Amino acid sequence: MSLRSRTVGAVLALGVPFALAAVPADAAPVPEADPFVWTDLTPTYTATTDYQYEPFAVTDGYAPLGACARDTVTGEGGAGLHYVNPAHVGSLDPSAPAALLYETDGDGARALVGVEWIVRAGAGTSAPTLFGQTFQGPANLAGVGSVYTLHAWIWKDNPSGLFAPWNPTVTCP
Repeated sequence: MSLRSRTVGAVLALGVPFALAAVPADAAPVPEADPFVWTDLTPTYTATTDYQYEPFAVTDGYAPLGACARDTVTGEGGAGLHYVNPAHVGSLDPSAPAALLYETDGDGARALVGVEWIVRAGAGTSAPTLFGQTFQGPANLAGVGSVYTLHAWIWKDNPSGLFAPWNPTVTCP
């Protein structure tokens, strides 16, 4: 891990609690957002900081999975390009999300916008929870099968909520 990414991780770990203290008292809370969830997400930020540079994700075992995902049924937005690390499928470890979500800009550059935990769904299994959130699903994910998923939009704001499955500000070219 580079010195820069360690520095960013340390700044995030120390800065997030102070940033939360600066939220105005009359600010409307996001319904599912426990203010302490940002502290719980610190290991996720730290573990994925280097992946803002997409080739590092590929080097560490994340591979692109299909085309850019968008909600074509209700039009709630997109989820971007999924890069999945098969070794992390099934993990509920905050520092080991199974998928990284990237958005492609008009020039073809990719920006990390979020992460996703993926757990296989089997007969008689129920949706797991993480960060006080129940996973969505089950749904069929190309190349993986029937799964439960939990998104966290930690690198790009999502007006629909931190853990919403779709982000209206994420576009697919």
